[in-house]
Amino acid sequence: QVQLVESGGGLVQPGGSLRLSCAASGSIVSIGTMRWYRQAPGKERELVASILSGGSTSYTESVKGRFTISRDNIKNTVYLQMNSLKADDTAVYYCKAVIRTTTWGDYWGQGTQVTVSS
Repeated sequence: QVQLVESGGGLVQPGGSLRLSCAASGSIVSIGTMRWYRQAPGKERELVASILSGGSTSYTESVKGRFTISRDNIKNTVYLQMNSLKADDTAVYYCKAVIRTTTWGDYWGQGTQVTVSS
């Protein structure tokens, strides 16, 4: 069994910052690509940022220069540093990881709410 547990969401004013964490636990042999998604009310879930096992990163255009994805391979944790937050960033944020136990599989976290409002 593998679990992904997210933390760090909350209410923040426009222009503020938050740091999300997502820790994987369980019978993990190795972790491949880790990603952050978000889903705003009435919208489809969208990919926000990805980080490969080697550290290469990619971002959706709307967050480039404001968000930074990183990972700690010892702690099996992925982070999303979010700066200069805007109202449009309001959403439930989910992490997803490709994890090898006995086989490779995709695992999702439960989601954490981020609300940007004055």
